[in-house]
Amino acid sequence: MIARYTRAELAEIWSEHAHFEAMRQVEVAACEEMDGPTEDELQAIRRATFTVEAIAEREKVTDHDTAAFADVLAASAGAAGRWIHHGLTSSDVLDTGLALQLRAVAELILNDAHRLTRALAGKAREHVHTLCVGRTHGIHAEPTTFGIKLAGFAFEADRNAARLEHAFAQATVGALSGAVGTYSATSPEFEERVLARLDLQREAVSTQVVARDRHAQLLQAIALTGAGLERFATELRHLARTEVSEVREPFGAGQKGSSAMPHKRNPIKSEQITGLARVLRGNASAALEDVALWHERDISHSSVERVIIPDSTILLDHMQRRAIALVEGMVVDPVRMRENLELTHGALFSQRVLLALVASGLTRDAAYRTTQRLAQQALDTRTPMRELLGSDPAGAGLDLDAIFDYGPFVRYAEEIVGRLEEIADHRLERTADRVQELA
Repeated sequence: MIARYTRAELAEIWSEHAHFEAMRQVEVAACEEMDGPTEDELQAIRRATFTVEAIAEREKVTDHDTAAFADVLAASAGAAGRWIHHGLTSSDVLDTGLALQLRAVAELILNDAHRLTRALAGKAREHVHTLCVGRTHGIHAEPTTFGIKLAGFAFEADRNAARLEHAFAQATVGALSGAVGTYSATSPEFEERVLARLDLQREAVSTQVVARDRHAQLLQAIALTGAGLERFATELRHLARTEVSEVREPFGAGQKGSSAMPHKRNPIKSEQITGLARVLRGNASAALEDVALWHERDISHSSVERVIIPDSTILLDHMQRRAIALVEGMVVDPVRMRENLELTHGALFSQRVLLALVASGLTRDAAYRTTQRLAQQALDTRTPMRELLGSDPAGAGLDLDAIFDYGPFVRYAEEIVGRLEEIADHRLERTADRVQELA
């Protein structure tokens, strides 16, 4: 992934050195559980080192990066190097090493996933009574509150955090089952001991590789999380439009919105989230293509995963941090929200008018047609619908104050937003409990 979107910690986890370091940890753990090596040999194996440059040079000969890695590490260990990669096949080390990297990535990504949930929940509570218009099909529908709107995004963020937790957990498994998964050179007990040293769960049947539906599930969860971030970003982009102008992205003191037009304050952070979500969906599709391998194993998945797994986790990390900054720094304009409520000249009270007319004795269809006529007249003539209803025979005897009251639209706002207590504050505790149970 390009440096523009890459946090230093993620770049380090996905670096070539970290890739081979994870493999080294697997090799060392395997040697520590073998019957052959003496304690002196184990000490030499633990001290064995490598460089990315040395591995690359050796690969020019082997044309096989794992074999090149094993050769370099073994040479560094001296005579004890004969035990390195003993009884193992490439995927034993590659897939188990990948699990170690994914576990490190998960810690960063899940932390921010929970931060986003808490940020959205906090803003929802802050704006529980901030009246604004609700839109369906892009058209003014009925009033709501900005807090209710944000609460929906908070619940979605929490669901995505839960999906990511599960997806990372089921993908971070290891396997040391040998050439075609039959333990012909080792044993299930050996595998269990090595994975216990690495604090990893075992793939039940690994053939030679960990099944790729696991990684596909992770990429699907990442893509779905990206779609949720895109939904929030799309909402913010619309609300930031000049014609709407209810919410604005945070804007730095020295920031420039346009190279040519100094007045511009464009929703560039939201647009970036929207664009990168498309990349995540494409990568998720590629991960599905990786599931079907030939027989016990081929490497058609390998070249794809070298790109899509690091890139997807790095992009999601970037998008989540962008979203957190947007939530925490967005500028909300309650006055403009209230002004926009008046753009329909009261037509958005149409359901309340309809119900009042039905209650007064009209059939539903007659009440609907009357309300529709008055609402359209209000829009066309810019005349308050309350005034039109008051002068229409159908409105005789109706309580106009009760009909044209914003209160009923938002009377359950506190109850709706209050449901956030079910999530956010307790998610990390539940996660910690699950980790403890696994340990």
